[in-house]
Amino acid sequence: MSTNNPIRHAAARWLKTFAIAAVASSTMGLAQAAADKPLKLGTTAAFVPALEVAVQEAAAQGVKVELVEFTDWNTPNLTVAKSDIDANYFQHIPFLENANKEGGFNLVPAAIGIINNVGLYSKKHKALSDIPVGAKVAIAGDAVNGARGLQLLEKAGLIKLRPGTGYKTTQGDIVDNPKKLRIIELEAVQLARALDDVDLAQGMPHYLKLAGTIDPAKALIFDGQGQKVYAVHFVTRPEGKDDERLKKFVKVYHTSPAVRAALDQHSGQFYTAAWEH
Repeated sequence: MSTNNPIRHAAARWLKTFAIAAVASSTMGLAQAAADKPLKLGTTAAFVPALEVAVQEAAAQGVKVELVEFTDWNTPNLTVAKSDIDANYFQHIPFLENANKEGGFNLVPAAIGIINNVGLYSKKHKALSDIPVGAKVAIAGDAVNGARGLQLLEKAGLIKLRPGTGYKTTQGDIVDNPKKLRIIELEAVQLARALDDVDLAQGMPHYLKLAGTIDPAKALIFDGQGQKVYAVHFVTRPEGKDDERLKKFVKVYHTSPAVRAALDQHSGQFYTAAWEH
């Protein structure tokens, strides 16, 4: 039988074309399915109000986002690393660097967000000069935010730190403590609740507002919002930086007037939009 059969060759070409079209259709289907899948973004309570508005704004532009709220500062990075969620928004770069080191993660910043102010608060004393010898002072228990608390105590003139330690400073770097402060470390989200039990506490205005324990504006001293090193970032896995859903959501967060209004309402004068500076 002759192998030079035009009908057989035509059938073979048709089958090959059909197979290529089927593969292309399948690939397009997978890409569409990925695009239709909601972006899962982890966060903590202080950032939820503005992010919820951003979710609504993004949805109107065809970007689906699902917020996942956490009550601690450890799980959000773990769940991103395990691919249970796509990204998170709650931490600054020094915190991320420490989390990567401690957890063995390889998470990366994808976009910058806001800088939150931090202050020292007291329900028992009206001025820093009133802080007594032996006062009990609460600062954040994690390495990075604890360092920020120590830097704030130094700015307040209550302690002196070894020069050059910056955001990696620890209590071991205290070189002078004239009032013999008893510094205790608590989980950062618990600091707002500690004010009844201590003389002085590091406080984050957005958490104080949520807790209702003290007027966030009544800090005895603020650390200022010019420290861009403490800007909160959107964080993801390395491949997540190319996620178009995340890029579009960040653009909404940065540019939406409704999101800015929500930030102004819930964070007031205690934040700076770092992407503008």
